Amino acid sequence: MRYIIELTYKGTHFHGWQKQPNVITIQEEIEQKLSLLLGTETEIVGCGRTDTGVHARQYVVHFDYQNEIECETLCLKLNKILSHDIAIRKVEKVENNFHARFDAKLRVYEYWILQKPDPFLQEFAWFVSAKLNMAAMNEASSLLLTHKDFECFSKVHTDVKTFICEVSFAKWELQNDKLVFTIKSDRFLRNMVRAIVGTLIEIGKGRMSLDDFKKILDSKNRSEAGQSVPAHGLFLTEIHY
Repeated sequence: MRYIIELTYKGTHFHGWQKQPNVITIQEEIEQKLSLLLGTETEIVGCGRTDTGVHARQYVVHFDYQNEIECETLCLKLNKILSHDIAIRKVEKVENNFHARFDAKLRVYEYWILQKPDPFLQEFAWFVSAKLNMAAMNEASSLLLTHKDFECFSKVHTDVKTFICEVSFAKWELQNDKLVFTIKSDRFLRNMVRAIVGTLIEIGKGRMSLDDFKKILDSKNRSEAGQSVPAHGLFLTEIHY
């Protein structure tokens, strides 16, 4: 039988989602505690991979277990023994052919930027002191919706079959004292959002023109784009199936 776990986590103290030797990851933490409660070694499959320091407001995994599970009870027990940086929202039985990664139709990320120092947000947002032209950044962002190949924003030497992504929304908004960039796509490449944000920041600072941005999109060359912004301002916020 197949089950899903919907959770949220703060990535600050983890070395990303995926299990790796000699470091603490979210996947390893959950698998250890889930295996303990179920009494058998249990592997989980996540909806995607987040890098070191990246957070998730919504994340979905699936796992298989031979017996019927009391889902609400398992949810409560997991929350009691997991790190305080991880919170389980629900455990639910699903169809046996459900896949947390491959069945996801849309993913949504946010990146937070502060223009004024704020000790209550500095752990979750990148402080940029230079004044940013949000209108120019949004003009460039709109070009992402008409583009398909995002190799220029992908981490180099990554193991993917295609760089094609269907971006359906990309916009900057002022939310209280934060500049928030929201982007929606069917899939994302490694480091893609952080590279896009870093490039858009160059436009916001006036160091790059809209024509420059168009040339970067067409270049398929990561070295042409801006630097990746720090991970701590990035959130995976929604997964749609």
